[in-house]
Amino acid sequence: MGALDGIIGKLFGSISPHTRSLGFEVVSMKDGVAVAKIPYSAELVGDPLSGVLHGGVVTSMLDTTGGVAVISAVGLPTPIATLDLRIDYLRPSKPGEDLFARVECYKKTHNVAFTRGVAYNGDEADPVASMAATYMLRTQAFRAPGGG
Repeated sequence: MGALDGIIGKLFGSISPHTRSLGFEVVSMKDGVAVAKIPYSAELVGDPLSGVLHGGVVTSMLDTTGGVAVISAVGLPTPIATLDLRIDYLRPSKPGEDLFARVECYKKTHNVAFTRGVAYNGDEADPVASMAATYMLRTQAFRAPGGG
């Protein structure tokens, strides 16, 4: 990662209490492609009998990694918001194994960025889930003056 990418990557993992609690970390980000990791933790398990991660962890992982990919494609930190997120769950995450995601921003317009990617354990060719998402760019411009 370049210097700016490294700073942005660290921010995505630490700025939000939610991503901090997941242990979200950016592994790499360059030219609109982001790879991230969430270390396996018993606190993130959805089914204690099987040890499988909760589906919400997979969703958060893919959505956040998509945001990192968009910021990498834009090249500058800019406010973004998820407009649409579609996830197809293909299999359970393997108990005891870290979760990774690789997402690419394959198209951007002035206001919208388009992404696709997968979540996986050790092998990207054997995904846990696939995703497609769109993100609104420069959301600050859509906020009312003096409003939040």
